[in-house]
Amino acid sequence: MTDLENCMATIIEVFHKYSEKEGDKHKLKKSELKDLIHDELPCLIGHVKDQAAMDSLMESLDSDGDSECNFQEFMTFVTMVTVCCHEFFEHDDE
Repeated sequence: MTDLENCMATIIEVFHKYSEKEGDKHKLKKSELKDLIHDELPCLIGHVKDQAAMDSLMESLDSDGDSECNFQEFMTFVTMVTVCCHEFFEHDDE
C-alpha cells in the first residue's frame, strides 16, 4: 500500500480500536473520544482535561445530535486538526 493508503487504514483502525470498547461499535461515546484524544494525540490536544471543553468538542462534532461521534463526524475532527497542523507548520516555515 502507498503511504496515503496506510494512513487511511490507520485512521480507520484507530477509530474502531476505541469505538469497539462499549456500546455501538460504529460510534464513539464521549468517554471513548476522550480516551482516543488522550492516547493518540497527546502532543497536539491531549491537554484537553477540562470536562466543559470536552463537552464543547463533542457537541461541535455531533452533527446528528445523538451524543455520540460516528466515523464521518470523527473524520471531520481529524480533518480540522490536520488543517490546523498544516497551517501551523506552513507559518512556522516563514
